[in-house]
Amino acid sequence: MTRIDDTFARLKSQNKKAFVAYVMAGDPNYDTSLELVKGMPSAGVDIIELGLPFTDPMADGPTIQLAGQRALEAGMTLEKTLDLAREFRKTDTTTPIVMMGYYNPIFSRGVDKFLVDAKDAGIDGLIVVDLPPEEDDELCIPAQKAGLNFIRLATPTTDDKRLPKVLQNTSGFVYYVSITGITGAAAAQATDVGPEVARIKSQTDLPIIVGFGVRTPETAKEIASVADGTVVGSAIVGELASGKSVAEVLAFVKSLADGAHAA
Repeated sequence: MTRIDDTFARLKSQNKKAFVAYVMAGDPNYDTSLELVKGMPSAGVDIIELGLPFTDPMADGPTIQLAGQRALEAGMTLEKTLDLAREFRKTDTTTPIVMMGYYNPIFSRGVDKFLVDAKDAGIDGLIVVDLPPEEDDELCIPAQKAGLNFIRLATPTTDDKRLPKVLQNTSGFVYYVSITGITGAAAAQATDVGPEVARIKSQTDLPIIVGFGVRTPETAKEIASVADGTVVGSAIVGELASGKSVAEVLAFVKSLADGAHAA
């Protein structure tokens, strides 16, 4: 049982949906992002999704691309991202952290070393968007053996033939991408998402969390009502990029969490 498994078990016992919040590590700098991450649990965040900045983030829209660029320009690295997680763990040993990013920095570090360091830093799960199931031996299976959940994305184009392959070695939860395209590209619609969540649930007992296109407390509530929870990323990153203080961003995060928890 990982912290992710424990969190979903607790939420289920409370009849609550999960709220997952994304933040880019190092955006706009290390100290600000650490302050934001540290404030998320008290703002109602159940799982923190920590973005690993990368130079070629193919799944991300302009908002998160720019956040990654700001982080890299401020000197953020994989090592500093792990340091941020370690610092967070000094005061919070229960809130799960899922690192989301791309394989290149992990490959460059070395998979075995990365997994030891990630586990030591308090990372609970990985989302690596450019490693398909056909490459599970690269990172997914070693990660699971190391005690980390490996969370896979399913999308509107993941048909019934492909879905079992996607689910095969997935653990923690399934991240359903509510739209076709990149992060922040369009608004999620519960009427579209509901049948897709039901289709995935017919093939797995894992929780289904829906992300991409959730920007408001109202949408967070609507999406969470047809899934096991929701993820918000670009809208939070955009609030920070607009020059708002960490306290103001956390107030926005709380409104989203309240929406999801009201589902």
